Amino acid sequence: MEVNRPEVVAQVQAAFIEYERALVDNDIAAMNALFWHTPQTVRYGIAEVQHGGDAIRAWRERCEPVPKSRTLHRTVVTTFGADYATVSTEFTSDATTLLGRQMQTWVNFGPVEGWKIVAAHVSLIAAP
Repeated sequence: MEVNRPEVVAQVQAAFIEYERALVDNDIAAMNALFWHTPQTVRYGIAEVQHGGDAIRAWRERCEPVPKSRTLHRTVVTTFGADYATVSTEFTSDATTLLGRQMQTWVNFGPVEGWKIVAAHVSLIAAP
């Protein structure tokens, strides 16, 4: 299995950048489109847990948008072959002095559906 083929890394980076844009712009439709919409999808948030695409979508409708000041740090994209990837990043904003951490598992569902998040975890810790 090839790790970090440049063309696959570029695809995942583009999908991740689109997700980040949607997150900061509170573009719920775009965020929903980038999550795999099945009962198997899991999202562990800062103070909540969603199991399944329906739960994730319901939570998105009522959650507070992320601060526009959100800034990413130390983003790492790792791809395995052409269809599986992880994206890990840290983030800060003017809304908290805590350091945010975010991890996503992405799967390529082919030319029609493209890359989707199948699992995600977000947490906050004291800044080092």
